[in-house]
Amino acid sequence: MEKSGRPRARDIGLTLGVNAPGPLNSITDVPNVAVGHETIIRGDSVRTGVTAILPHQGNLFAEKVPAAIFVGNGFGKLVGLSQVNELGEIETPILLTNTLSVGRVADALVDYILTLPGNEEVSSVNPIVGETNDGFLNDIRGKHVKSEHVTAALRSASTGPVEEGSIGAGTGTVAFGFKGGIGTSSRQLPQDLGGYTVGVLVQTNFDGTLMISGAPIGTEIGRSSSKGQFSDRGSVVVVIGTDACLNSRNLRRLAARSMLGLARTGFISANESGDYSIIFSTNSRVTTSSSEHQIEQVRNEAMTPLFHAVIEATEEAVYNSLFRASTVKGRDGHVAEALPIDETCRILHKYNRL
Repeated sequence: MEKSGRPRARDIGLTLGVNAPGPLNSITDVPNVAVGHETIIRGDSVRTGVTAILPHQGNLFAEKVPAAIFVGNGFGKLVGLSQVNELGEIETPILLTNTLSVGRVADALVDYILTLPGNEEVSSVNPIVGETNDGFLNDIRGKHVKSEHVTAALRSASTGPVEEGSIGAGTGTVAFGFKGGIGTSSRQLPQDLGGYTVGVLVQTNFDGTLMISGAPIGTEIGRSSSKGQFSDRGSVVVVIGTDACLNSRNLRRLAARSMLGLARTGFISANESGDYSIIFSTNSRVTTSSSEHQIEQVRNEAMTPLFHAVIEATEEAVYNSLFRASTVKGRDGHVAEALPIDETCRILHKYNRL
């Protein structure tokens, strides 16, 4: 819980999907994955930050991990896409921030990699930086994210529970007309389906009419994009980690299914929405098949359970970003109100979802 006492989706009794979450119901259920935030709140108009996702806490440039990026809608400023999809690997942590701070954050991430022991001769770095536009609440033109904020997010990264809601890169975001933010969730497949873990973290900042487990929350509350209440601007970044041993082609296939999880929430991928899924595997080794002398990656025919897992985890991560976010007042007196928990529970009961 946050100090405000706001719950996660499961805390109100909401159960989503058929696969069980991991112990933390977080992207950090994937072994070795760490997450850190730096939140920047100053005065009446600065509401932004940085969120860092580390596939492992070693030197990622020296120990790259398999990766891919799926573009749902390309109205965005994600840095590093072409090399990831060309080579099928990432060599830096993944950082999330606001749109106009991408350049500074990328530069700070390059500096971080160059200063790691063993990287003294490195002369080319492909930083991975995603963004959404938090300009409704944040003085985005002020470009208040500095290199020290990036360093703080990276240094604070841990493998434990992940803080959610109005924090880090989610400090100034808005989703479905409510306060958006950072959310996370995970799924663990049973052993007969591989026993793999899939973890998802989202930065939610987009339009649409909120649905939770099929219940029309946004419509019932009176927040409906079909009434022209919201702009068609907005974006989402989905970061996915898994310990399944996958090549970059199957990682990209898995990342694409996260868009189905977003759609379950009422997400519409509007015209000016930059929608990206960044995915990595922490298992760069090949797995052992039934023959102890034959080793192989997860095959195509074994991918469907992983597809199912990422859809469910993405959906729940979005809900957690909303449930955990608190009301934020920011630039020019703009206010993004938190999702009303009691009203949401009433509607979920009405539609037999609780």
